[in-house]
Amino acid sequence: MTTVIKAPGEAAAERAGGRRGPGDAEDRRSEGTVLNVFSHGFLAVWALLIVLPLVWLALGSFKTDAQIGGSALSWPSNWNLDAFGRAWDKGIGDYFANTVAVMAFSVPLTMLLGSMAAYVLARYPFPGNRFLYYFFVSGAMFPVFLALVPLFFMVKRFDMLNTYHGLILVYVAYSMPFTVFFMHAFFRTLPTAVHEAAVIDGASDTRIFFQVMLPMAKPGLISVGIFNTLGQWNQYILPSVLMQPQTGSDPERYLLTQGLIQLQQQQGYATDLPVLFAGVTIAMIPMLVVYLSFQRQIQAGLTSATLK
Repeated sequence: MTTVIKAPGEAAAERAGGRRGPGDAEDRRSEGTVLNVFSHGFLAVWALLIVLPLVWLALGSFKTDAQIGGSALSWPSNWNLDAFGRAWDKGIGDYFANTVAVMAFSVPLTMLLGSMAAYVLARYPFPGNRFLYYFFVSGAMFPVFLALVPLFFMVKRFDMLNTYHGLILVYVAYSMPFTVFFMHAFFRTLPTAVHEAAVIDGASDTRIFFQVMLPMAKPGLISVGIFNTLGQWNQYILPSVLMQPQTGSDPERYLLTQGLIQLQQQQGYATDLPVLFAGVTIAMIPMLVVYLSFQRQIQAGLTSATLK
């Protein structure tokens, strides 16, 4: 009698109701090919929808009004930076500086406070832990415009309308829910053995956070930091409500998104579309540089929490 030894996969296939054949592998390969073609085609269309408007804006910065009205995607006849210089002289430079000044404080404060809150909620069980976590996260469910009226009067009561520090505090408050939600999930994936080893060595809670756990959470910090930077850089509703001159002597402290609207309104009937296109391009370039520079870190931060 001859004993036939079967591989575990074949035995499992026979127990499931049949033997695997070459046709099954071909079917799986054909299904994978169809799925790849569909997914790559969708991504190509999505990329065109994003890239074409950016190219149109960039090319419009080097054209004249007649060329912009004549053909949308034609190449400029004269490549010069005159439109960028005119846009800068009309206030884009000041708006750009105001935006950078606000975000130089709002983004680091958001990352620091959000990481500290997320770390405590993720690593230290105490009564009311889940309530505080859901309290933070619930802030992400409410659109900004629902709280504009009470927010305006609250900021006015503290005499912080049209001030940098008032807008910075509001930016931090509105960015906290997403930061706590993202970093809470990331801190929970960090190994507990490292924390326990630091405790045995006599490290304080503050030292453990800043010297042990925070460096380990660097991929998550970079990812959520980029998202906060993009969100605060493109914010329009909050600056429009909170950064308006309150008196005739109150200086204008418009941010970049407000400045683009002001640039359009200043033109009046004498349209200068290349200047407007140049202003939008100036506002767009920093975020493109930031995102492309940290693209790998963003992907690592988004996937590391699910892979650990």
